[in-house]
Amino acid sequence: MNNSVTGASAPETPCVVIDLEAVNANIIRMAAAIQKTGVALRPHAKTHKLPEMAQRQLMAGAAGITVAKIAEAEAMAAGGIRDIFVAYPIVAESKLARAAKLAKDGVRLVIGADSLEGARRISEAAVRHGVDLEVRLEIESGLKRTGVEPLDAAALARDIAALPGIRLTGIFTYRGAMLGGSGTTDLRAAGHEEGELMVRAAEAIRAAGVSISDVSVGSSPTALYAAEIDGITEVRPGTYIYQDAMQAAFGLCSLEECAGTVLATVVSRPAPDRIVIDGGSKTFATDVQPDKAPLHLRGFGRVVSDPNAVFERMNEEHGVIAVDPSSGYRVGDVIAIVPNHICSTVNLHSHVYLRHANGELVKTTVAARGLLE
Repeated sequence: MNNSVTGASAPETPCVVIDLEAVNANIIRMAAAIQKTGVALRPHAKTHKLPEMAQRQLMAGAAGITVAKIAEAEAMAAGGIRDIFVAYPIVAESKLARAAKLAKDGVRLVIGADSLEGARRISEAAVRHGVDLEVRLEIESGLKRTGVEPLDAAALARDIAALPGIRLTGIFTYRGAMLGGSGTTDLRAAGHEEGELMVRAAEAIRAAGVSISDVSVGSSPTALYAAEIDGITEVRPGTYIYQDAMQAAFGLCSLEECAGTVLATVVSRPAPDRIVIDGGSKTFATDVQPDKAPLHLRGFGRVVSDPNAVFERMNEEHGVIAVDPSSGYRVGDVIAIVPNHICSTVNLHSHVYLRHANGELVKTTVAARGLLE
């Protein structure tokens, strides 16, 4: 990963730079590993939010793309993506009308549901707009957010499958690096637990007379291990395409394999042991806090050229980094930082700079940035 950006062509900071050589290597690595398991790969576009990146993933063998919002699905479809899973319960009439339009336009669109009321809304919209909508039932697997409890899944699946306008084709979950209800760094055990829970839920649904084919799980930390469980059909990792400090702390990549960095300028050195950069909480994600179990990350990101520096705190426009008093930082220096969480960081930026192999930087609008509806 080449992090030097100098000269008249250097972008204004703070900004996100994406190294395309690292991107391609990350895409190929995950695609090859998942292919060996015989499971389909459906990457989550939440990390890059760019149809261009989704196309790269599809060209490497991905079966389709995952998003969280209808607006993201529309952005991906506008960029030529034709197989999209909205892994989220869609219940608003206006959003279901937009989902129906995508389906009518020839997109294979799959949407999530986790309640009978939500499924009824999907059914009513499908009938109203004259389409069949493909649905997956979300299973609660430990994260305690959306999803039906596994023991209730079979009865709910039977009720949903009986509704007009709905084709219930599978189940899905998202849990991340959790084991026994808590965060963990034992990714193999976590992935196996997740996979086994989902396979049992699928078996119970089939035993209740509902034929489903898709058993979809995910997260970059656990995808490979969940895919080892017989009966899992699909995984949905997202962060792997860019990687970040969190993934490096899990041992899933090295810092050099992180394709996404934030460039920031040192605007002040008010003390020998402290520098201040021109990026704060409006530039870097704050959803992955330092010093929290199980990763105990040091600071809000990793300074690429200085492993001893600690990105201690942020205000909206200021980032404060503790440095060795003998370090040579000067006002005006541009430094590269791998953020703790690249997905939420990208969503803070209207555009990113794509670095090509020859060093050229191409300013690119983040097509699905801020599309929350």
